[in-house]
Amino acid sequence: MRQIVYISTARPEVAEAGAASEAQILAVSRRNNARDAVTGVLFFNGKRFLQALEGQPDVVARAYDRIKADPRHFAVVTLSERVVETREFGDWAMASSSGSDQKAAETRIAALVAGATPSVRATFESFTRVKRAA
Repeated sequence: MRQIVYISTARPEVAEAGAASEAQILAVSRRNNARDAVTGVLFFNGKRFLQALEGQPDVVARAYDRIKADPRHFAVVTLSERVVETREFGDWAMASSSGSDQKAAETRIAALVAGATPSVRATFESFTRVKRAA
């Protein structure tokens, strides 16, 4: 199985749309990932996306190619790409801290990445603590 973790920056219009953009991204991502048996987690802090994708190598590659071509964000940077024996994420989920409850976002991410390797878990947990303006 292949796992990719990446970070990207939302276009200003996506960041400004807030919850409406998040809902649209979440709906499309859930549909695509269920169809393709891709699991992982997406975190959006109102400015940047951090996502882990995992599944069959060719399927994850196609999903990542679609993501990189998505005009709603730019500066897509691959943080890690590796082979995993088993899925570290039981499902696919999204968390956000674009609202005012930072502590709730940190708690949600901690739960979502609990089964991930220490490096992936640390990436997500530290990213949730970064202030939105960063």
